[in-house]
Amino acid sequence: ISELHPEYMAIAWDEKGPTFRHQVYTQYKSTRKAADEGLSNQYKRVHEVVHAFNIPEFKLAGFEADDLIGTLALQAKKLETVVVTGDRDIMQIIDENIKVFMPKKTLSDVGLYGTEEFVARYGFPPKQLVDYKALAGDASDNIPGILGIGDVTATKLIHQFGTIKQIYQPENLKTLPERMQKLLSEGVESASLSKKLATLDTNAPIKLNLQDCVV
Repeated sequence: ISELHPEYMAIAWDEKGPTFRHQVYTQYKSTRKAADEGLSNQYKRVHEVVHAFNIPEFKLAGFEADDLIGTLALQAKKLETVVVTGDRDIMQIIDENIKVFMPKKTLSDVGLYGTEEFVARYGFPPKQLVDYKALAGDASDNIPGILGIGDVTATKLIHQFGTIKQIYQPENLKTLPERMQKLLSEGVESASLSKKLATLDTNAPIKLNLQDCVV
């Protein structure tokens, strides 16, 4: 609030229970450890603060907070929108109007990522983050990606071809080394599943009322 001086604020929460991602992949996030008790005990106070500041809250069974944030950010349309998060997944929605304010090593070491900053760090446009995860997976969410393809190779393939769809075009696939062709061919279903898991649903059935969000 003190640094960005927002005119409007809203907050989204993860709801307890499975999401639509668990329906397509039961092991989604299955490697997550339970939240540390020292952290979970503080949520009561966090909710009290949010209520005291009269910040509208959004949560919806079957959806993750990121889906709701993406939906709200797109509904804000031409407003300059800043998403405050520690989760990289949301960076896929960065565009000319949407930026991400993300802690780096500590909460006092924060980066504001627009398209330019994202490309400088990751080497490809924000919307291609889901294609990258389709290849490399994401251990924190237990998204499998393609066995044998890591961060470096995934980044190279995205640089070279842009999207999963382009990588799997026969004329592009045959330009790759034989081993890479084999890995991609064997991992085609996993790549498709992983992209689905990584892609935010920005059409969640919620509605942004800016008047309610005035700071």
